[in-house]
Amino acid sequence: MNIIEYLLDPFRYDFMIKAILVSGVVGLVCAVLSCYITLKGWSLMGDAISHSVVPGVAISYILGIPFAVGAFVFGLGATIAIGFVKSRTRVKEDAVIGVVFTGFFALGLVIISKTPSTVDISHILFGNVLGMLPSDIIQTVVISAITLVGVFILRKDLLLFCFDQNHARAIGLNTTFLYYALLSLLALTVVASQITVGIILVIAMLITPGSFAYLLTDRFDRMMLLAVACGVFSSVVGTYLSYQIDASTGGTIVVLQSLIFVLAMIFAPKRGLLAVRRLRTFAEDDEEFLSEPGSEVVIGGR
Repeated sequence: MNIIEYLLDPFRYDFMIKAILVSGVVGLVCAVLSCYITLKGWSLMGDAISHSVVPGVAISYILGIPFAVGAFVFGLGATIAIGFVKSRTRVKEDAVIGVVFTGFFALGLVIISKTPSTVDISHILFGNVLGMLPSDIIQTVVISAITLVGVFILRKDLLLFCFDQNHARAIGLNTTFLYYALLSLLALTVVASQITVGIILVIAMLITPGSFAYLLTDRFDRMMLLAVACGVFSSVVGTYLSYQIDASTGGTIVVLQSLIFVLAMIFAPKRGLLAVRRLRTFAEDDEEFLSEPGSEVVIGGR
């Protein structure tokens, strides 16, 4: 087999083409939500929802209904529980999130362990995009489309809510509605992504693209474009590479995203480690120069 045949080999299989396309869709929707989550500082919230859908998936299997139904119900239920406990107690939000999502996740593990099934738990935790059924593909695409439409309709209000919640409330926006709307969109994204990368790795896809873009720009529109480029590229290329190296698809996608983030962290023009180091060196040189005798700055020719 020559190099061209080797590179094109994955595209000879229908399941690989479908996997690459679905992964690209999931990468797109995760990247879009990633920008709002990064701006809002809700990385732990995404982690909570992704773990909270486990009992929903287990119960859906027992009842013989689509996994997406149970996953969304429990994901949304977890967000409501977090909001309720936070508003009724003095416990801080991060602690509430930790208590709720670990409780839901543990409940899911108990249900799975007591329910005889042919479902491999690793597929729930880490995804199985290469083994998707036609119904899974339709489900993922439909949920992703609903999520993107919801974000598009609420994009301006959500942006203000994430950037400055107090200002959003002051100008009359219903911040409670926006709070639960964003959480619902987040839950939908987790549901759409669970087949591709699983509920464990989806948190990386919800954080990394936005964090990558945040290092490169201060403008939200550019941040969105950069995040989408990162999400789609890593999803498509990661799925392709996972076939070539015979590795976990979800793991390969997330590793590729992490490498892209590390490159941005090092080489970003303004916020990268190299840029910060250069600025620090210049500042130290200037300070050393000004501290030398006879280096006073002359102003106005005097």
